[in-house]
Amino acid sequence: MSNVAVIGAQWGDEGKGKIVDWLCARADVVVRFQGGHNAGHTLVINGQTYKLSLLPSGVVRRGKLAVIGNGVVVDPWAFVEETEKLKAQGVAITPDNLLIAENAALILPLHRELDVARESSNSLQRLGTTKRGIGPAYEDKVGRRALRVIDLKDPDSLGVKIERLLSHHNALRRGMGLDEISARVLLASLKEVAPKILPFAGPAWLKLDQARREGKRILFEGAQAVLLDIDHGTYPFVTSSNTVAGQAAAGSGIGPRDIGYVLGIVKAYTTRVGEGPFPTELTDEVGEMLGTRGAEFGTVTGRKRRCGWFDAVLVRQTAITGGIDGIALTKLDVLDGFEEINICTGYKLDGRTIDHLPADSLQQARLEPIYETMEGWSESTRGARSWAELPAQAVKYVRRVEELIGAPVALLSTSPEREDTILVRDPFVDR
Repeated sequence: MSNVAVIGAQWGDEGKGKIVDWLCARADVVVRFQGGHNAGHTLVINGQTYKLSLLPSGVVRRGKLAVIGNGVVVDPWAFVEETEKLKAQGVAITPDNLLIAENAALILPLHRELDVARESSNSLQRLGTTKRGIGPAYEDKVGRRALRVIDLKDPDSLGVKIERLLSHHNALRRGMGLDEISARVLLASLKEVAPKILPFAGPAWLKLDQARREGKRILFEGAQAVLLDIDHGTYPFVTSSNTVAGQAAAGSGIGPRDIGYVLGIVKAYTTRVGEGPFPTELTDEVGEMLGTRGAEFGTVTGRKRRCGWFDAVLVRQTAITGGIDGIALTKLDVLDGFEEINICTGYKLDGRTIDHLPADSLQQARLEPIYETMEGWSESTRGARSWAELPAQAVKYVRRVEELIGAPVALLSTSPEREDTILVRDPFVDR
């Protein structure tokens, strides 16, 4: 048996929520290992829709332990709001089925305010963040001045730590023309929310080690995607954490050998939210059709996603940097009815052909896609649960994707419904 790490292999929004939920039936523990409440996952279970941002997908399944790892930045107030919404939908959330790493860094109101100020400023480059404070919280973590979940347990020392944090932030705020933060007000807010989060806090690494020793299956749930990785993505239009599978170890407190199988989630076309380069973006009626059919609006922000043809160059690259063993190909049904379908197999950059995404953002913006055109299919793939139910041309498309990205399809999703999934190989078993 193997543990499994699930990561997005494009720019996010690939349908990780459904795939993670599908895998939850085979897992005992589900761990979030990076990101914050900027990661929207939509689950549809027995006709009931659950929208998660911070909590691991396993929390909506009975008998599973959900873990928020130390690599996640946690907004206590967002945590309370999300748990209350799920409880109102009949989901039981207790310290018995949810654990928060006590060494996870906190997102504070001042982080959100700084995020909004930066994104709204005309003098700074806009990165297209969700304005939820994730980036500033990670800055404080790396700067070794962050408040962590464990700090809420000791109100007597919390005031000193807040003063240390504010010596940095109030200087920033003065420079940006913002009012300074009151240490007293922030301390009072944290004391008020602490009892709502502390019952869930503990040494997550220890619990995960225990689960590993007991032979339990652990599912590591990534947020965002490899092309938004702080090192390997389209920098600077990226998130503020590492999103590759290697982060599953560092962000949860287990050894890298215990990650096991890495499953990359790949949409049958390409989308992106926010700013940044997008070589295969379609601004015509085809792009609009993909967006309409695929319901391409952000779970967290509601922002309309940019749409384009499948980019095999990017996914081949993320398969390498992300350490992907196999992929789950989602939203194949969105391509139903197209007479022709294009796949990007390379780029033109200043008159020369290249086979990878350059690291330089200015070069990324000048890329021209090289397309291979395939015959489409008129039959519906929606709801298919076996290869035999797929049109021949759809099968050819899937096989060509496998060839171009250098990774096999382990699962194929043909609708948002959990059961509309074709299993080729079980990531927990087949290596």
